[in-house]
Formats: sequence, structure tokens, C-alpha cells
Amino acid sequence: MSDVALEDLPFDELRERAFKRAEHHLDVGFFTDLFSHMPGMQAIEGEGGDLGAVGGTIIESVRAWREMVGDNPLDPTTESLLRARFVTYLREHGEA
Repeated sequence: MSDVALEDLPFDELRERAFKRAEHHLDVGFFTDLFSHMPGMQAIEGEGGDLGAVGGTIIESVRAWREMVGDNPLDPTTESLLRARFVTYLREHGEA
């Protein structure tokens, strides 16, 4: 990795690095955790929904992310939370 700190990377690059790592290691739990930080999923869970049902395969998880977010910008609070989650995930798994 270059001298650029993870915190300084653009959001999309952080997301792609975290997704690539999770896909490579078949880490469906990462995606389940990620979805739990999304406002819409918190509403579903609050109404008796099951975030575990978001699981499935890695491909389904990435597809669900793209359907949920698409090209729409995230609100600043959600983007900040996800950015922190991506940085933490990458650090926990050896990317400094």
C-alpha cells in the first residue's frame, strides 16, 4: 500500500477494497454487518425483520448492496459510518 492512509482514500476506493477482501475470503458476515448499518435495514429490523436473511452468498450480498445504494449518494452520516466500518475491516484483516 502507498503512503496514503486508509482514512484519506475516497469512499468508493475504500468500499471496493473492503468488498474485494470480503469476496476473496467469502466473508458473508462482513456484508451482514454492513447492511445492519444502513438506515433502511435498521427500520426492517425494528419491525421484526431479520437481518440474517440478508446473508446468502457473496454475489447476492454485493448485488443487494448495488440495488440498495446504486448510484445514489449516501447521506453524510451513513457515509461516515460506512467509511469507518470499511477502514476498521481492512485494518482488522491486515491492510494498514
